[in-house]
Amino acid sequence: MKKVKKVEDYVLTIPDFPEPGIMFRDVTSILADADGLKLAIDGILERLKDVDFDVVVGPESRGFIFGMPVAYELHKPFILVRKPGKLPRKVVSKEYELEYGKGTIEMHADSIKPGQKVVVIDDLIATGGTTKAIIDLIEEMGGSVVKCVFLMELAGLEGRKKLEGTDIDSVIIYEGK
Repeated sequence: MKKVKKVEDYVLTIPDFPEPGIMFRDVTSILADADGLKLAIDGILERLKDVDFDVVVGPESRGFIFGMPVAYELHKPFILVRKPGKLPRKVVSKEYELEYGKGTIEMHADSIKPGQKVVVIDDLIATGGTTKAIIDLIEEMGGSVVKCVFLMELAGLEGRKKLEGTDIDSVIIYEGK
């Protein structure tokens, strides 16, 4: 009898990358296998089955990879969150803290309409800093984030604490960092 695989079976873990002590969870191994990719997208879709929302938001670049097929399948608009200087029209931006320095995200100024209910999709939640900046930006534009769904979560980095009050779900949860 053939063993049924789970999406986590497609994740390759690379020890000591990018530095000693880090267990790097490689999402590209999921993407490189049609069955793994289908399980990943289906896992995200399953976590949205009873959620009422208007638009999907995904940050550069892996949020594009996992958010786009979800938006397509559910017939929802997809909104890009990008690094500075990548969007061609008027933008709104948000600066946020990184482990060593600062980062900035941008969205088109007209991408979220007041009152829209938003789902944020990304590949990974670690410390939650990028997602918190995305939520703040969406709220500043008049939208409300009704759920964030991640393919993987590094629970040991406590990203959920930074996003307290937001409905968070993950397909795979790793207890460590």
